[in-house]
Amino acid sequence: MSDTSTGRGKVVVNRSMSLDGFIAGPGDAMDWVFDFVAPDEFPEIAAATGAMLVGRRTYEVGNRMNAGKERGSYPFSGPVFVLTHEPPAPPDPAVTFLTGDIGEAVATALDAAGERNLEILGADVAGQCLRRGLVDEILVYVLPVLLGDGIRFSSPGLGRIDLEPVSSTRSGAVSILRFRVSK
Repeated sequence: MSDTSTGRGKVVVNRSMSLDGFIAGPGDAMDWVFDFVAPDEFPEIAAATGAMLVGRRTYEVGNRMNAGKERGSYPFSGPVFVLTHEPPAPPDPAVTFLTGDIGEAVATALDAAGERNLEILGADVAGQCLRRGLVDEILVYVLPVLLGDGIRFSSPGLGRIDLEPVSSTRSGAVSILRFRVSK
């Protein structure tokens, strides 16, 4: 799945979404995703991922979800970068906190990913990457649920971005859509 012409992986926005376009429910709720998708259900996606770049809110929501729970985990073992205006004190030794420009953050995380993909998680970080033309692909798991409210797939003011369909598959109740971002 890497870009063999450059020897680097792709920048991939990866997210689960309700049929009505929400990636998180009210109060940043994400637990509904696990009603349809097990964390380790798509090992080939995890194997193609060399690093992750997530936003601070996504990082904190993930920490709240994982506190005291043993639901299994995404089988990913690369570095995790968190883009934030204010790193926490004390810092989390399991992640690298980045501040500053989104382009520099993507370059740092993509370099760490090597020939594998950089996975982008979080509505704000994904929106910043899309606005700057830094995204190669979007991978969406459409789940059979209507949430009615929450965090939308794309942030307000994003503008039009043309996409080229790459694949459409199904795994159980989940429709998996992959798009290439037209540049």
